[in-house]
Amino acid sequence: MSQKECIVKAVTFDLWETLLFEKDGDSNQINAARCRHLAEVLNKPPELQVANDQVEAACKQVVSRLLEVWSRNEDISHVEQLELLVKFVSNGSLALKPEWIEELSSAYVSPFFEVPPHLNPDAKEVLEELADAEKRIGLICNTGLTPGFAVRTFLESEGALEYFDFLTFSDEIGYRKPESRVFHLTARKLRVDPRSIVHVGDNLKVDVWGAKNAGFKAIYFECDEGRDRIAAADPNSLVSLSRNLGDLSAEETLPDRTINSLSRTIQAIKELER
Repeated sequence: MSQKECIVKAVTFDLWETLLFEKDGDSNQINAARCRHLAEVLNKPPELQVANDQVEAACKQVVSRLLEVWSRNEDISHVEQLELLVKFVSNGSLALKPEWIEELSSAYVSPFFEVPPHLNPDAKEVLEELADAEKRIGLICNTGLTPGFAVRTFLESEGALEYFDFLTFSDEIGYRKPESRVFHLTARKLRVDPRSIVHVGDNLKVDVWGAKNAGFKAIYFECDEGRDRIAAADPNSLVSLSRNLGDLSAEETLPDRTINSLSRTIQAIKELER
């Protein structure tokens, strides 16, 4: 590889447990609040009138269906998630009506802001240094139950949105990391060749293997801080399931660099360029 090809022109970041941190128990609090808020909204239409336990069961069914979709590295939109919710809570007898969308969406998303994550303390300094170095900056996020538009709002409130040249959210494009199309789309939007992009993330499969398989370089952010350990301890939680490496070997998930603090991103990039 020539010296020109080694120059890093863009850096993309994973979101959860890389730029955004959660506290222990946050996932359980958010799920409980989501069910409460949805039950309030779903009891307004006279044709619904559902009990709280029905809403909880429907939410679990939505997650089960999402896991099926995600296993194919695909994704569905926020509205499609709401459609599944209404279908499951009504045992298939009702479909989502346009006039229900606004309130249901608010109930579905608002717990994210009630029990908010916190920005990695090093994030803004690193993003500012990259911007000062004239590196293009991207975000590549596999969304869960929190849609991309909510994440944009949160990042803006934290003063971090302005640093990004492009943000990729799986619920908006229909597929997820480690699918190569996610990385290639982001590279096109950043107008940078994949070989000149470094991706930074905490997941060996979706962030390291996925990025390298797409032609990116990969920096593995190895850090237990900011992870909801209660959720991670549950083998059926989204946090735990997202870390399943499948049949990938250690060699396939070998990063170009490993860091234990986001503050070391700049130094790791300089080492790669050398």
